[in-house]
Amino acid sequence: MNKALIRIDTHNKEEIHTNNVDKSIYGIDLFCGVGGLTHGLIKGGVRVIAGVDLERQCSFPYEKNNDSIFIERDVSQLTGNDLANIFGDSQLRLLAGCAPCQPFSTYSLKGRRVRNDTKWGLVSDFGRLVKETQPDFVTMENVPQLLDHQVFKDFLKDLKGYEIWYRIVDCVHYGVPQTRRRLVLIASRLGTIELLPPNLSENHHATVRQAISNLPALTAGCSDPNDPLHTASSLSELNLRRIKASKPGGTWRDWDESLLAKCHRKKSGQTYPSVYGRMKWDAPSPTITTQCFGYGNGRFGHPEQDRAISLREAAILQTFPEDYCFLAPEEKVRFNRLGRLIGNAVPVRIGEVIAQSLLAHLQKCNWKLMQS
Repeated sequence: MNKALIRIDTHNKEEIHTNNVDKSIYGIDLFCGVGGLTHGLIKGGVRVIAGVDLERQCSFPYEKNNDSIFIERDVSQLTGNDLANIFGDSQLRLLAGCAPCQPFSTYSLKGRRVRNDTKWGLVSDFGRLVKETQPDFVTMENVPQLLDHQVFKDFLKDLKGYEIWYRIVDCVHYGVPQTRRRLVLIASRLGTIELLPPNLSENHHATVRQAISNLPALTAGCSDPNDPLHTASSLSELNLRRIKASKPGGTWRDWDESLLAKCHRKKSGQTYPSVYGRMKWDAPSPTITTQCFGYGNGRFGHPEQDRAISLREAAILQTFPEDYCFLAPEEKVRFNRLGRLIGNAVPVRIGEVIAQSLLAHLQKCNWKLMQS
C-alpha cells in the first residue's frame, strides 16, 4: 500500500473502517486544498473521511481545521482500489472535488478565450475514479468555462447510471459575500437530485461590511499581532497615492492623469478596467482570486483603509470561519502561497449547501439518517 494511504491508520481514525454500518454520507474530497469544500461539507452534515491533494503545504490547515485525514497524493495516480480502501465499510459514499484548471482572465477583455482541452486532464481523472468506485453521490465545483470543453461532456458520460444536476451558480445568492460564479454539479445513483434553491433575494446579499468590518484596522505592510493571517501587503509610495485617490467601487479611471500607469495610457490598456479599485462596503466583493492581496490586481482595495485586503479578509470573503488556521506555529506569511491557496478554495458556504442538498435528497428517497 502507498505510504500516503498508510497514514490513515496512524491517525487512529477507527470510524473509517468501522463495521457499524450507518446511513450517514461518507465523503472523500479530491483536490482538497486547504479544505474549503471539506469544511463546508462537514458543516452541512457529511462525514468527510479524507482529502487528497498533491500540495504538501495544504496538510496542516486541512487537518488542523477538519476532523479528516490529509493524503498527499497525485490524484492522477490514484486508483479505485485506493479509494475503496479509504471508504472502508461506509455504506453511502460521496466523491467530491474541484479539479484544478487553467485560469481564465476576466480582468482583460482580450483574455476571455477558450483554452486547449489538454489543460483539463485532472477532470478526466476525476471521471475515471467515479467509474472505478461507483460512489452513491458525486459533486464537482469548477469554473464556468468548463462547460465549453469536451472534457466536461466526457465527464458526464462517466456518470452513466446517475441522475445529474448542474448549473452555473452565482455564489452570492447563497450567502457568499462575493460575486463568484461557479459551475456546480451534483449526481446521485438513488434518484433525481438538485441543489437547494437560493435563500437570498437580490436585495439581501451578504456584503463586505457584514463580512470584514469588525476586523482590526491595519496599515499597508502591517499585521494584526493577534492574527498573523490578518496581514496586508505593503504599498509603494506611488500606489499609496493611487489608493488614496480611489473611490469605493471605482477604478484607476477615477485618478488624476499623473497617477496613471504607462500601460493605462496606451489604447491597449483600456481593456483592463477592473484593477486598482476599492471594494464597496455595502455590496459583495469582487471574485476573490489567487492575487487578491495585491491592490493592483483587481478591485481588492479595502473600502476605507488605504491598503489592499488582508489574507484573513480574503479568507472570510471565501466564507472560511474567522478562526480557520492556515499557518503552522512559527510559519511565516507568504503572500503568493497563501493567496493561491485561499483564492483557489471552494467557498465553505457552497460546500455546506451541497451537503444540505444531499441530505434533503436522501430524505426524499426515504433514507433514514442516524443521529451523530
